[in-house]
Amino acid sequence: MEEFRRSYSRLCKESGSEPQDAVLQQLHQLPRGRLDLATQSLTVDTCRALGKLLQNQALLTELVLSDCMLSEEGTTLLLQGLCANTVMKLLDLKGNNLRAAGAEALGKLLRQNQSIQSLTLEWNNLGTWEDAFATFCGGLAANSTLQQLDLRNNQISHKGAEELALALKGNATLQQLEQAMEHNRDRHSAFQETQARTHLLSKEVQYLQEEKSKQFLDLMETIDKQREEMARSSQAAAARAGQLQEALNERHSIINALKAKLQMTEAALALSEQKSQDLGELLATAEQERLSLSQRGEKERRLEQQEAAERESRLLRDLSAASEKNLLLRNQVDELERKLKSQQEELFLTRQELTNTSAELKIRVVQAEERLDVEKRRARQSMEDSEKLRFKEVEHMTRHLEESERAMQERVQRLEALRLSLEEELSRVKAAALSERGQAEEELIKARNQARLEEQQHLAHLEEKLRLLAQARDEAQGTCMQQKQTVAEAQARASQLSLQVEGQRRRIEELQQELSNKDQEKVAEVTRVRVELQEQMGRLQAELTAQEALREKVAALERQLKVIASDHREALLDKESENASLREKLRLKEAEMARIRDEEAQRASFLQNAVLAYVQGSPLRSLSPPK
Repeated sequence: MEEFRRSYSRLCKESGSEPQDAVLQQLHQLPRGRLDLATQSLTVDTCRALGKLLQNQALLTELVLSDCMLSEEGTTLLLQGLCANTVMKLLDLKGNNLRAAGAEALGKLLRQNQSIQSLTLEWNNLGTWEDAFATFCGGLAANSTLQQLDLRNNQISHKGAEELALALKGNATLQQLEQAMEHNRDRHSAFQETQARTHLLSKEVQYLQEEKSKQFLDLMETIDKQREEMARSSQAAAARAGQLQEALNERHSIINALKAKLQMTEAALALSEQKSQDLGELLATAEQERLSLSQRGEKERRLEQQEAAERESRLLRDLSAASEKNLLLRNQVDELERKLKSQQEELFLTRQELTNTSAELKIRVVQAEERLDVEKRRARQSMEDSEKLRFKEVEHMTRHLEESERAMQERVQRLEALRLSLEEELSRVKAAALSERGQAEEELIKARNQARLEEQQHLAHLEEKLRLLAQARDEAQGTCMQQKQTVAEAQARASQLSLQVEGQRRRIEELQQELSNKDQEKVAEVTRVRVELQEQMGRLQAELTAQEALREKVAALERQLKVIASDHREALLDKESENASLREKLRLKEAEMARIRDEEAQRASFLQNAVLAYVQGSPLRSLSPPK
């Protein structure tokens, strides 16, 4: 896995981009056989590098890329690399908003890859583009290894469902989706048993729609409140920026005052230098005076020494005053440094508050986006449930009408069979009557031949028998008429039933038309809600842009503060260097003055020795009393 990580870094650098830290961390903590990059925002360069690495690697068998917000180009590059992979078993692309290019790349992957067994494509938009989804279904039909496929929440239309059904006919290995279809059939049969609850369900759906509208209104109110809070926070940030600008102006005025003070100290130092020059001139004149007055007496030398001592004390006093001024300047510089540190701390606290405010704004924006996503999902789920309920209700009505039509057709067939059986019975009765009549006539002929004598006796009996037979014939004819009337009534009922069936068909067509109108209304409502949500997203994006502009302004102010602070530090450093140079000059002046005093002392000693030598060598020495 370390080799895989190094290869990823190398490919990213070759393409001129830096490897993503989140991907490197996941590769560093990679479990055996599984690469999980869920919720990581992957760039196009990262997808290109991963696609190249996945072509020939033999270690990873599971790849999870859910909620990575992959772009069309990144998805295409990644799936092209997986086409040549022979060990990948599981691929999760949930929640990546895959569209036309993603569907076509997936179709190519299913055609060429012969190792993937589980493919998760939930929460994408594959069904929105019908041509691209047809390409995906063609790849699914040609695949022979895929066993599990998740296509929930992909906006699949009726045409897409037809393409998917054709693809499933050609696919013999897919198991999970076929089990889901069987489960749907079971649910459909269970829904037939709950036919009486459809009215309650429609009321509940209406209540849910009202709740959804209320939730949407609440969401809009919360968004307005958040917008007001963001406006207030932006105003507070603007006021804070104004305060910072005022503080900066005050700091500028303080720095200008310090510059004026430094100029005054420079003038004082120039005066001290002038004084030192004057003192040097005075020392030169004193030296000349000492040379010119070397012949004077001890009293004048003492006076000159006293004057030199007084001058030295004055110089020392001036030096002490200059040192005290220097200490005061140092104290002022220290105080300014403390003020600068406090200002820097205030700037740091202000920057921290700005970062906290921006973080809170980001969190609120993310929460608003998450709420919008949740409401979108709820609305989408409610729309799908309502469409499923309508579709199932229509199917139930059509099935009920078909069953009633089949029952009526069966009843008509039974009546037709009854009519045929009655006609057969009538024909049998007629045949029996004819046969009996023939037998009666034969018996009559036999009776005439055998007993002409008894003809008169049996004539009444035979007439009675003929009467009974005629009566039986009349009864059979009446029965036949009744059966014909029953058949006519059955035919009238069949015509009435056919009229009822035709009315039910017209009712079904009207219901279908109403359903189509309702579907169109729902589509229009969904489109309107989507447009409103897009407008809300646009306004939120504009607010985010305004926040970004505010952040840029704050960053510019921070940069200005940094520049001013750096200028201030440089000025302080310059002043410190000037103070150091002044101190060095003072030290040199003090050393020069000490040297001058030493030279004057040496000259005085030389002069005293010369005077003593002169006095000792002169003839007046013998006349002068001894000291």
